[in-house]
This record gives sequence, C-alpha cells and structure tokens, in this order.
Amino acid sequence: MTGPLVLGLDGGGSKTLVALADADGEIVGAGRGAGINPMDNPDWRRELGAVLAALGADPAAIGAAAVGLPAYGEVATVARTQDAAIAELLGPGPVDILNDVDLAQYGAFAGAPGILILSGSGSMAWARDGAGQSYRVGGWGEAIGDEGSAYWIGMRAIALVSQDIDGRTRAPGLRAALFAHLGLDPATPMDSLTGWVAGLVHRRSGIAALAEVVAAEAMAGDVDALAILEAAAEELARHVAAIARQVPGGATLPWSYAGGTLRSPLLLKAVERRIGRPALPPRLPPIGGALLHAARRVGWAVDAGWIDRLATTLAGHTAFNPTTKRTSSTKQGEQGDAWKDSTLDDRVRGAADRGARTG
Repeated sequence: MTGPLVLGLDGGGSKTLVALADADGEIVGAGRGAGINPMDNPDWRRELGAVLAALGADPAAIGAAAVGLPAYGEVATVARTQDAAIAELLGPGPVDILNDVDLAQYGAFAGAPGILILSGSGSMAWARDGAGQSYRVGGWGEAIGDEGSAYWIGMRAIALVSQDIDGRTRAPGLRAALFAHLGLDPATPMDSLTGWVAGLVHRRSGIAALAEVVAAEAMAGDVDALAILEAAAEELARHVAAIARQVPGGATLPWSYAGGTLRSPLLLKAVERRIGRPALPPRLPPIGGALLHAARRVGWAVDAGWIDRLATTLAGHTAFNPTTKRTSSTKQGEQGDAWKDSTLDDRVRGAADRGARTG
C-alpha cells in the first residue's frame, strides 16, 4: 500500500495506545505505553514522547493525525501545555486534538449521534447530537467526582475494608481478597493497608486497579462487592440520564460505553437495567475513533466496509488486546478473567442462597 498514513492516539490515565493505518483500514504500526493524564502524572510529557518515539513513524508519511488526550479542554493552562507537546512531537501537519472521551464517543458511534458513558480510571458521559454539537456530564476528577469509575470503586473497597478492620462493619470476604491481591500481611492490617496506599507512585491508577478485585468478588457472590458495583451502576446511569436531558431528542438517542470497568458484564447489565434499554456495542474502540477521525480529515472515502476492516484489525492486534495474564501491577483497563458473563441479579440470588444455607 502506498500513499499517506493516518495516526491515531488514545491517551488515558492508565495506558496510551497509538496506531498507524493505511487507506484500506489496515493497521501498519501500533504501540502501547503508560498513562498520560497531566492531572496526576508529572511524567506525562515524557511518557507521551516515549510511546510516539517507539512507534517510529516518519512524519512525512502521515497525512493526518487525531489525538485524544485526558483532561484536554478542561483546564486552559493544561490544554496549552498539551497543545505545545503535540506540536513538538508531531510537527506542523494536520493534527486534531480532542478530549479522550470525545474521541471515544466518536469511535463508539463512528461519528454519529449518541450518548457514551465512560468508566475507566475516571468517569464521564459525552454525547453528540444530529448537528454535531457535543455535550458532557461528569469528568470532575477523583478529588471532586468521577462517580462510578474504577477509582471510585477501588476507594469504596478500601473504605469498606478499613471499616471491617475497625469492627465498624463486616466485610470479611472483600478484606481477605484485597489483602491477598496486594500481598498484605493480615496480622498487621492497619499498617499494611495504609502503608500500601502511602507507597503508591501513581495513586489514581493504583487504586483504580482494585476495581477488578471487586469484580472478581462480585462474580463469586460476595454481597459487599455486589453492593459496590450496584452503587457504581446507579452513578453511571445518572450520568446518562443527566446528559440525555441536555441533548435535543436525548431520550431516544442510542447509548454506548467505553472504559475498562464496563467490560464487566455484571456492571454493564446493571447500568442497562437502570437506563431501561440495552447498550449499543461500540462501533470502534477509542483508538479506532482516532483513526477514523484522522481518515476523514485526510479525505479518504471512508464507508462501512472500511470501518469494519478497521474494527477487525484492531480486535486482532496484540497491542490493543494483550493476551498476558493480569497481575497485581497491571493497570485498569487490561482486565482478565474477572469480567466473565453474569448478572448482578444472578450473583445476588446466589449469595443469598449461600447465606440461607449457612445461616
């Protein structure tokens, strides 16, 4: 294949994906790196440069680029530093910079109207109407909001475990699972748990990674883990309801999802139950949204077949779907076996049955 390529970048709080695609919708280069959220990662500029350098793309071969960056457009001073970094790293060519959730919505609906709910390290809802106007709800960051996010789930798990340690409540299953996952000493619970939190280099992504522990325990029927996921589903559904009220015709717009936390069928089905209608599976993942945006910017004749080929090649690429088994150091968004199909209702009934047999 000759001719220009397009570059897409999907930056998040826990990981960054970058890809090159040709005019046939085939991936010709890809890379994966650390998170680049400037709100909690002082090394974000270095990490961004590293993932682009590893890709090794010739700037002269890139016809257009689309870049999704966390926190972009939310704080003016931060956005200016992001603009400067992208200009330095990608040069003067056609480059569109968007908020990472904006780009996720673009990919999920292939640029069409719709509502996206994202739950990864943070949480946010983003929508486009028929005129291309964007709307957002949430995304306030963990210090203010991010309800229903992986970080929010992780913090509630830590809080509940601390209360169990004190004797203020009972959550023995979640406490045991959390301590086992983190390799903490149950003989010194307070010192172990507070020491782990204090030693986190990237607190947000480290705590967000605990969402999978909660999901695994929920799958096993732990009522405390189930309650945390139910509360998260309630918060995410409230995001969707709020943004639907802002968008003309929002009540009938399709909705979809993004972010590692919503790979949990338990959580997704709980959100669907509250919204009252099923989610539309994402047409493309966020990195695909970036490539699609760049392809249209460069003027390619993008049709449904092109989008299908892109989706297929992305799904089969190891950079975007790592096959390695998850460890305690794996970042949120790279889920393993905890995200198996089930429903919260099934798990609640199972837990209740076990409680009845042992009570």
